Amino acid sequence: MVTSTHETSHRIFQDHPEVLFPVFEALGLPPPAKATIEALTPDATEIKPLERRVDTVLRVEPSEGDGFLIAIEAQTGKVRGKGLSWSYYVAYLHAKFGLPVLLVAVCRNRPTAAWAAGPFECRVGTWTSQATRPFVLGPDNVPEITDESLVARAPAMATFSAIVHSESENAPAILDMLARGMRSFDKATAKYWCEWLEVGLENTPVQETWRELEKMVATYFPGRGTLFEQTYLEGKAEGKAEGTVESIFRVLHKRGVPLTPDDHERITTCTDLDTLTEWFDRSLTAASAAELFTES
Repeated sequence: MVTSTHETSHRIFQDHPEVLFPVFEALGLPPPAKATIEALTPDATEIKPLERRVDTVLRVEPSEGDGFLIAIEAQTGKVRGKGLSWSYYVAYLHAKFGLPVLLVAVCRNRPTAAWAAGPFECRVGTWTSQATRPFVLGPDNVPEITDESLVARAPAMATFSAIVHSESENAPAILDMLARGMRSFDKATAKYWCEWLEVGLENTPVQETWRELEKMVATYFPGRGTLFEQTYLEGKAEGKAEGTVESIFRVLHKRGVPLTPDDHERITTCTDLDTLTEWFDRSLTAASAAELFTES
């Protein structure tokens, strides 16, 4: 049965490809911010009465080297015959797109991660015709986020890390730190990531723990409309806006995305933090300024 936890564990890569950083780092590739990443249809069905669907498929065009596909599967436990499905996914996608395929399995506990690493082999006697070796993202190679300041700098990675470590003994402490870090966000951003995490932790041992911690984030600013509170929030938002503008320019410059004077002015003069945050997220994958400003 597909759960919300399962869905969140792979869909976060579509909206926030920076979560792939541990994969790129381990493979010695340029980080996701320097690559063009495009979500493809996960349908791997041929003309047969049998549906086969990969959780998430991304096409990656690095700033250096050749392109490839990443097929991401969220795995919450050992499943008989899953290795056969994974081997099929890799072979089918390779044949369909003519690109090498990296299969990534996301696991929340060590026994599942050890099993998911394979290899899953098709062999006769001593001869192996095909071997499938997924790259596993799990508790052993996804770092626990223990620094509040890192939550503000990399909320997607912090959220993903909390989901991966949701079955560990340190999960309550990780979530407590994450909630404290989220108090530095504006309300809209805090709500966005709180909801991501609440959905991602569904059917996990710490779901109720997070719901209680979420109240701490939601009530950090009581919303009584006092002059002090209004002034404080406006000043905080202004500071965040300036920092986000700088981040957008830095990412686009490093990725070689050209900007016209009009583009530069549009970004510089924008004071809406939600819009700037959206532009920053797009700057990680946009190939042009037009993609940055395209309405959803």
